[in-house]
Amino acid sequence: MDIEISEFAQKELDDAVVFYEVEQNRLGLRFRDEVRKAIDRIKMFPKTWPIERCEVRKCFVHKFPYSIQKDKIVILAIAHQHRKPGYWIEEQ
Repeated sequence: MDIEISEFAQKELDDAVVFYEVEQNRLGLRFRDEVRKAIDRIKMFPKTWPIERCEVRKCFVHKFPYSIQKDKIVILAIAHQHRKPGYWIEEQ
């Protein structure tokens, strides 16, 4: 199954990679790798993740305080868990 990443989610991913890379060498690359693994888990088990609202589910990224929000296998946001819940809805 194909997965599409929204422009908003891609920008969040890119920004987080830069942030983590500034914090520690190669940490941004590790974050990107964990996001890739989370996307692979979504592909394998698309209905496993808990529903956030309506048809949108939440898949957490291991080792980092982020989640991947998806709707019909479209990544809507890569949301840091300390941000206001649902902030990404207004951005779509």
